[in-house]
Amino acid sequence: MADVLERALPHWGKEELQTAQFENGFRIIYKHVDRPVTHCGLVINAGTRDEIAAQGEAGVAHFIEHTLFKGTRKRKAFHVLNRLDSVGGEFNAYTSKEDTWIYAAFSEQHLERAVELITDITFNATFPVNEIKKERDVILDELNAYLDSPADSIFDEFEEKLFEGHPMGGNILGNTDSVRAMNRATIEGFVARHYHPNEMVFSVVGATPWSKVKRLCEKHFGRIQSGTSTLNRVPFEGHAPFDVRLKKDIHQVHHVMGTLTHGSNHPDRIGLALIANHLGGPTMNNRLSLNVRERHGMAYNIECAYTPYSDVGVFSVYFGTDKRLHKRAEALVRKELAALRKTKLGVRQLHNIKQQIVGHVALSQDSGSSVMTSLGKSFLLYNRVERLETVFEAIEAITAEDVLRLANEVLDDRTWSHLVYANA
Repeated sequence: MADVLERALPHWGKEELQTAQFENGFRIIYKHVDRPVTHCGLVINAGTRDEIAAQGEAGVAHFIEHTLFKGTRKRKAFHVLNRLDSVGGEFNAYTSKEDTWIYAAFSEQHLERAVELITDITFNATFPVNEIKKERDVILDELNAYLDSPADSIFDEFEEKLFEGHPMGGNILGNTDSVRAMNRATIEGFVARHYHPNEMVFSVVGATPWSKVKRLCEKHFGRIQSGTSTLNRVPFEGHAPFDVRLKKDIHQVHHVMGTLTHGSNHPDRIGLALIANHLGGPTMNNRLSLNVRERHGMAYNIECAYTPYSDVGVFSVYFGTDKRLHKRAEALVRKELAALRKTKLGVRQLHNIKQQIVGHVALSQDSGSSVMTSLGKSFLLYNRVERLETVFEAIEAITAEDVLRLANEVLDDRTWSHLVYANA
């Protein structure tokens, strides 16, 4: 079996990764790929958990992401958007609980255009009052659309309750009151605290020679004045399980159940990802789909997820089902969780599970955007990047005993929390 496992691992070869840090603390990471399209992105170590809700900042990180594009000291909003659009490139941004991304994709010869533009909107944004007013309405529409989708909003409300009283529980979009009250002073205050070169990483995946990438980044990012970040993230403690059932004007029952576990810097994170993939990953042959959906026809959507943050993780199961089938579907989910806690995986079964997740990791490398973000985030948080060979070896090293231990640590559904949306 050892020989079979070894052959199942990709022969990846040597990964060419380059890194540099400038005097102002700004860091870059680069991976060479022979493709005509370059992906690059600036990740800023500031997200929803860094907001001070009591000072009206709920949703400010996401609001800034919108308004960065609305004008700088040298460009109006149209010129910002047109800078890469005019050469067929893509330019966008997004916000998470712990970071903000500004990213682009374009033909390789336009790298400097992208670097200069990202530098400009990050450090020279003017946040015009009239544009803030426009984006306030846009974000309110975004918030309303999100609230109209229970399959989406239930996950955020689940985390709000998991992290109750802690910034990690904050909704990325904020709330209606905070968005309506958002102003330039609040935006500029958050930027002044967190938008510093030493809390940023620029990630590049493309064919441009490393020497040129480094030179262009130093030219634009290296000249930015260093600052003092006020990042102060307090770990979450004191979670108490809950069971909340809410009446909603909906046809289907939506149910999220789960618990807190280890974060992305914990050695068990790969084992947790393997278990989540085995229980309810993206393929149709996972245990929950086979049992709850295929065998019993009780849920169309059912999934298991492990969401690691820097210092804590969320392990959860979600399913949507008909009201009359809800109790039976929940019982089947609990049965699958119990089976993993009680029965050690067989050699062949564990091998197949490993082979599947190795394949998922390998396929993710086919996306320049995915590689760019994973490199940038790892380098931002830990100042290092695990090479693919190391990840594959860590997957191979997981034993059936490891899976059984983690299952008993994390999958004890008797201590899990529940959030249910139902029309009853």
